[in-house]
Amino acid sequence: MTETGKPAAVILAGGRSSRMGGKRKALLELDSRPLLSHVAGRLQTQSSLLLLSCDAQSSELESFGLPLIPDLLPGYRGPLTGLYSALKYLSDLGQHGGLVLCPCDAPFIPHDLVQVLSGADRTGENPVVAVSYQGVLQPTFSLWHPHHLPVIHDAVVNQGYGGLKHLFFTLPHKIVEWVSTEPSPFFNINTPADLKTASTYLD
Repeated sequence: MTETGKPAAVILAGGRSSRMGGKRKALLELDSRPLLSHVAGRLQTQSSLLLLSCDAQSSELESFGLPLIPDLLPGYRGPLTGLYSALKYLSDLGQHGGLVLCPCDAPFIPHDLVQVLSGADRTGENPVVAVSYQGVLQPTFSLWHPHHLPVIHDAVVNQGYGGLKHLFFTLPHKIVEWVSTEPSPFFNINTPADLKTASTYLD
């Protein structure tokens, strides 16, 4: 943990958005606000430091006022690279607390997500903790720690992994089954239809 007792958090915004016609999902508007604003607004008060994971060409994200963490490896390789880059950034800063992941396209994330993930382990061993919702693992909503960095580095740099699920199950881990609510707090906006559906939840 950091001095505040809260972990840092990083919003993953480096995806290709292929199902959105290549439009950057973080900037798509929901209720006249970019998706990124919805996510950042919910995470800002939960975390000690909020970071934004992105690709190398993300100048349009500078206006959000968050520290931009470009992927350390060229080309989009998946969320694991974003996790690796953000943990490395925190390590270089000398911060040794946990890091919560959240995608930029999940505008309804719980206001207590960080608190629940942080409180899931009472052993002090700091495993990876991820959400499960209606029996489905949601690895992009997860908590990682600095001691995972060497394993993540090996998975990304040496083995070429891009997804989170494989690495999650190879490390000591804990799964938190989230209570079902409507709408799903982990609803992801991947298509124009999803964006339209999300707007109905705001009515």
